[in-house]
Amino acid sequence: MTTTALPTADDLQAQARSALERCGVDLDLLTGEQTSHSPINGETLANLSWTSADEVDACVARARDAFAIWRDTPAPARGALVRRLGALLMEHKADIATLVSLEVGKITSEALGEVQEMIDVCDFAVGLSRQLYGRTMPSERPGHRLMETWHPLGVVGVISAFNFPVAVWSWNTAIALVCGDPVVWKPSETAPLSALACNAVLQQAIAEAAAPANLSQVVIGGADVGQRLVDHQDVALISATGSTRMGQAVGQRVAARFGRCLLELGGNNAAIVTPSADLDLTVRGIVFAAAGTAGQRCTTMRRVIVHESVLDDLAKRLTSVYERLPIGDPTTDGTLVGPLIGGSAYQAMTAALGQAQDEGGKVLVGGERQLADAASDAYYVQPAVVQMPQQTQIVTRETFAPVLYLIPYTDLDEALSLNNAVPQGLSSSIFTEDQAEAERFMSAAGSDCGLVNVNIGTSGAEIGGAFGGEKETGGGRESGSDAWRTYMRRATNTVNYSGELPLAQGVDFSV
Repeated sequence: MTTTALPTADDLQAQARSALERCGVDLDLLTGEQTSHSPINGETLANLSWTSADEVDACVARARDAFAIWRDTPAPARGALVRRLGALLMEHKADIATLVSLEVGKITSEALGEVQEMIDVCDFAVGLSRQLYGRTMPSERPGHRLMETWHPLGVVGVISAFNFPVAVWSWNTAIALVCGDPVVWKPSETAPLSALACNAVLQQAIAEAAAPANLSQVVIGGADVGQRLVDHQDVALISATGSTRMGQAVGQRVAARFGRCLLELGGNNAAIVTPSADLDLTVRGIVFAAAGTAGQRCTTMRRVIVHESVLDDLAKRLTSVYERLPIGDPTTDGTLVGPLIGGSAYQAMTAALGQAQDEGGKVLVGGERQLADAASDAYYVQPAVVQMPQQTQIVTRETFAPVLYLIPYTDLDEALSLNNAVPQGLSSSIFTEDQAEAERFMSAAGSDCGLVNVNIGTSGAEIGGAFGGEKETGGGRESGSDAWRTYMRRATNTVNYSGELPLAQGVDFSV
């Protein structure tokens, strides 16, 4: 089911300007030679100037100056700033969500959910500001105390991708700020307006808290700007979200200067569907994870490893739901599938479907372009389900589009092997009513992913848990749990109050 009417360029530009103005963005910034397009209609959304690579150096220098003040600010006071940021994000939730929809094509409920995720991580970080715990360990020497303390790390560079244009920034920024670190943010080139709005909201919070003005800065530009940030000796941590290829380049460059990296890269996420699975629940979990955000999440479900006894039933159910998915303008009520980010994503999807058929796959539903007559430069597609005879070459590669492969299995050992037999290791699920199967899936010999779920899909992680994956996903962890340690440096402290000088390990060095 496809809606046919799309908004005009004037309509979208007016919405964007109104949202930006309410967030406190100077509209004079919307001048320049670089054009931003909306995937909703493929037309110009705004023009603006990009930051030059040379300007990155000045931003980092200002951040270093802010760090000298912020690292000595008590952590609970740093948390007060983040508390105010969360309140302002709540106030501007609808405006930022509007910009997210206009720039990357998310349906309204998903865009609002992304901003809610920002608010939630601020709540988490505020509590964390009073819990940056170290440890005290027993010393082997009498009259000594052995402990560890955690200190602010330095300037954090954040490079974010288009599919979560604001949430990923907030995961890093809220935690970095309570840990005592300033942030320099290089957003996706496709989502500069969302970044300007978020930065303006944070700048208001900074001013109200009388915090250093340059705790947060945005550098908008292309690969040269990102590379300058990656290579800068004064950037202590680079948190980068994107493709595996990008992460390989970033990781090597940061390692060459002995900096730190937090990488969130590709995903090729699978769900195992067992004979005991509740198929009604399973279908709901699969459809959101596979078709939500038009298949453009790093946690999007791309493979369903389904027991041969329920394969035909599940395939029929999924095909029926996919045929009825409402596709079109993401800002319209009732739409569930918005546009792809651009033509290259559509081409990648078409190529993947062609290769899947060459490798023996059968397209059960989807793959066709929609609304091409209404907007030639906008790329709407019907999400596709492809039944494969086995896990072939194309299935092991991530295609950042709504293509879902169904792969049969005969026993759980085979299913676990298929789940793990891809280079990526981000998210995974099992649908089962058998407790033993669930426990095996979560065990050390089960899924090798960073996110391992039971009876839910692969998308929709909560901020309380650490988010990230293994293998070519990069190994990074953001958001909850103890991910805060990435943004701090550890010191091991030994205090001698004995009046003597015994050496460790019984060493005798008397003089």
